[in-house]
Amino acid sequence: MTAKMRRREFITLLGGAAALPLAARAQQPDRARRIGVLMNVAVDDPEAPARVGAFSQGLAELGWTIGRNVRIDYRWYAGDADAARKYAAELIALTPDIVLASGTLGVTAIQRVAGPVPIVFALVADPVGAGIVNSLARPAENATGFMLYEYSLSGKWLELLKQIAPRVTRAAVIREQANAAGIAQFGAIQALAPSLGVQVSPVNVRNANEIESGIATFARTANGGLIVTGSATATIHRHLILKLAAQYKLPAIYANRPSVVDGGLISYGPDRVDEYRRAASYVDRVLKGEKPADLPVQAPTKYELVINLTTAKALGIEVPTTLLARADEVIE
Repeated sequence: MTAKMRRREFITLLGGAAALPLAARAQQPDRARRIGVLMNVAVDDPEAPARVGAFSQGLAELGWTIGRNVRIDYRWYAGDADAARKYAAELIALTPDIVLASGTLGVTAIQRVAGPVPIVFALVADPVGAGIVNSLARPAENATGFMLYEYSLSGKWLELLKQIAPRVTRAAVIREQANAAGIAQFGAIQALAPSLGVQVSPVNVRNANEIESGIATFARTANGGLIVTGSATATIHRHLILKLAAQYKLPAIYANRPSVVDGGLISYGPDRVDEYRRAASYVDRVLKGEKPADLPVQAPTKYELVINLTTAKALGIEVPTTLLARADEVIE
């Protein structure tokens, strides 16, 4: 299953994961294992099929076949805290053998209701700071998984923004102030800023109105650029941020590829789809008897640099050939 999975194939996969036919149940000599999955994007998000596909493919390579020896129940909370709590309760009510949860909101929601049900997580920026695990080497009793990135990556966003848009001397960091990861990311960016001759300031966002007013205020002064961290709020409102960046002609760097596919200038961050493939290996190990506490939290192994040349042209930016040579994907 590839990132270019067609929508019909995706819906078929979800349908097969949601319910086992009676005939299939009757043929199973042993009980099929049940996996609950709480996703931090919407079911119609363009990247959803790739994430589901990577997880399913990872399981298949380890001997798990949907409809034969495993059943998967999906829920989609799309960065909404209330939805995360609701769907977490729904999944646990289905008595899964294990839960895969993505995003800090989803994992903390599942932990509140999971009891002894083991949890594997993905796309969590700061699992220790969020209280999800006790340490990366020795996680919590019933949870382990894959962190989204180390905070040192945040400084890389500023470096790349300065490389692609050298005139930038001011950078607004779009972050969630209430999120421990947002505070730490800003700290890493702020520490590097003087050496690059850039003044950074936070734009704390909780909703669309704050995003719009914060960027509009920042854009009143020249030579500005945006650093859009990978928070849930930024993900939910990414099309608004893209529109404002274009409206005010602000060079912007994003934490993930979809924003650049949708018209952003540049992104750098871990391959989020790959985290679901890797998560399948931990789900497999726990289902086969290993304890989450014995499986250390792992950092990403694959990072992507994506550049949109159409957006660069619209902003009057000539992308350095050295940066283009390093890019994993160039959108024209």
